[in-house]
Amino acid sequence: MRVQSSKSRIEKHHIEDLIGRSYMSFCVLLLIVSIVSMVYFVTSKGISTFAIDKVSLSDFFFGTTWSPEGDHPSFGALPFIAGSFITTLLAALIASPLSICAALFMTEIVPGWGKKLLQPVIELLSGIPSVVYGFVGLSVIVPFLRNVFPGQGIGVAAGALVLSVMILPTITSVAADALSALPQNLKESSFALGATRWQTIARVIIPTTLPAIMTGVVLGMARAFGEALAVQMVIGNAPFIPTSLFESASTLTSVITLGMGNTTMGSPQNNALWSMALVLMLMTFLFVFIVRMLEKRRSI
Repeated sequence: MRVQSSKSRIEKHHIEDLIGRSYMSFCVLLLIVSIVSMVYFVTSKGISTFAIDKVSLSDFFFGTTWSPEGDHPSFGALPFIAGSFITTLLAALIASPLSICAALFMTEIVPGWGKKLLQPVIELLSGIPSVVYGFVGLSVIVPFLRNVFPGQGIGVAAGALVLSVMILPTITSVAADALSALPQNLKESSFALGATRWQTIARVIIPTTLPAIMTGVVLGMARAFGEALAVQMVIGNAPFIPTSLFESASTLTSVITLGMGNTTMGSPQNNALWSMALVLMLMTFLFVFIVRMLEKRRSI
């Protein structure tokens, strides 16, 4: 009886393992098929602008005129690409120092009550919907810029400020995790050599955790580059390359969301919008590649 009981338990464990492996394999296969299908779909639609509509790569990537209607349509996407890069870089420049200082405050300056105070705030910021950020930008940031600087307040500066607040939790969380994982003996060795706390932070902690901090910055930039609604509400959506931070501009995401519902599937304008989506997807792959390289450098 005991032998039969042990055999039945072994068979039961084998069945459970088989079910578990089968379910996990199905989930992984479904994930791979979904990713490959999405990449294939966006790529096939994106190249239609060049393969079917015969728009040259130079006209699309370096053209400055976006006029999809009329007898002589033009599909220059450079204003939208430039707007996306400018707002993303400005947002990263604004948010990165604030995020690093917040992470240092939570982990090095006052790791006790500082983390208890800032951690809920950061989690709250990461959970706020994009439309709320857009409304706050329209209600607070745009009037402030209008009263202080020349222009209507709507423009690149407003978009960058809204994005900087949105990516602040991402960079702060990654930087705080990297600082918390730093070996304690490194800091103790610096203190033993006579360095002050600020010297230790500037010459030991930040250089050691810099690859991880840059990973957070790149992840924040990836989110900023793909953000649509909040930027769309405050940037002005003008199809021109901005010459000032207080001029209206547009991004790839905003022009896609505004135009996709007003075009016919398969039309030249619709294909051009899919080409912009392809550019966004390729930029996402580039951000992921940069993150992987930074993680590889950190592990060395």
